[in-house]
Amino acid sequence: MSNLQIEQFTARTDNFGVLIHDPEANLTASIDAPEEQPILAALKRRGWNLTHIFTTHHHGDHIEANIALKKRFGVQIIGPQDERSQIPGIDRAVSHGERFQFGNFSVDVISTPGHTAGEISFHIPAAKVAFTGDTLFSLGCGRIFEGTPVMMFRSLQRLLALPGDTEIYCGHEYSESNARFALTIDPENSALKERAREITALREAGLPTLPTTLLREMATNPFLRWHDPSIRKNLNMEKASDEAVFAEIRKRKDNF
Repeated sequence: MSNLQIEQFTARTDNFGVLIHDPEANLTASIDAPEEQPILAALKRRGWNLTHIFTTHHHGDHIEANIALKKRFGVQIIGPQDERSQIPGIDRAVSHGERFQFGNFSVDVISTPGHTAGEISFHIPAAKVAFTGDTLFSLGCGRIFEGTPVMMFRSLQRLLALPGDTEIYCGHEYSESNARFALTIDPENSALKERAREITALREAGLPTLPTTLLREMATNPFLRWHDPSIRKNLNMEKASDEAVFAEIRKRKDNF
């Protein structure tokens, strides 16, 4: 089987655009469609022709270019069943547990609501990659607009079930501010301190902090570390439920 080729680039102010390409099948998908011009520039740079858009959720900074790209390329837009009416140009609505083909690659749909009520993530097992939209960020998770903390907690648990070497691509470059917050929750974590230094150096060099890996996030991301004794002690929540610890971390981030 051919290797999945991935092109990541910036769009809008802090969005990431991502193109994935199966060279054998000559198919290219845009993960979300935050802005037309950066997507067109990335396609031109790689010499690819857009055939699909995989939509994670309905927010404007993830669907803005759907219709323009559909008019230009005749793409197939695949998105969440629970937000079908809010995804412009959608052709195929998918739900948790569904698997569909993208050329030679199987794509698994994971329900990850919380940020929005129907958000989904896309996992491509053969390429060891997941696209988590605004659910899981490096050192963070999405702000809860339409769901509940318990919903987001369960969504993150689903992502935690993926293999540790899965590369994680997400929707925004938030790592620097996330690192500052994470250090207030987990200040003695040496892996986190090392990652924070790396993020600072990457940003100073104008480089992206993504992708990350699930294993790395498990070691450094406080939103995945509700079970950690030192975090619980710092929060004075040693005997609290996992959901309650997560909800407290999310509340603190909202007010950070």
